[in-house]
Amino acid sequence: MIKGFREFVLRGNVVDLAVGIVIGVAFTGVVNGFLSGFLNPLIAAIFGKPNLDAVFTFTINNADFSIGVVLTAVINFVLVAAAVYFFVVVPVNKLRSRFEKPIEEQLAGPSEVELLTDIRDALRTRG
Repeated sequence: MIKGFREFVLRGNVVDLAVGIVIGVAFTGVVNGFLSGFLNPLIAAIFGKPNLDAVFTFTINNADFSIGVVLTAVINFVLVAAAVYFFVVVPVNKLRSRFEKPIEEQLAGPSEVELLTDIRDALRTRG
């Protein structure tokens, strides 16, 4: 039972997941800094308010609706996704492409001509 747990914990995907979570938490600080230091002042300059939460609000039958809250969430998501893609995914893919063989090379075996040549040579040496 302990051996199975140790194999589970040391499996590559669990370690990768743990590293991803730690990096994600650290990266959240960077994104929040960008939002509070650049994006929110830019929104304040354009709309006159520090964030979009109070922008495009309306009330129907005492129910408050805010399109700005949705816009804030969408903008935050797009910024995080773009930052993760451009600062994590693209560099990692470039590193992998440098150090890994293309899949075609990994999967490709000898060609039919090479196999037939090897068979011919083996028959010559045997006979």
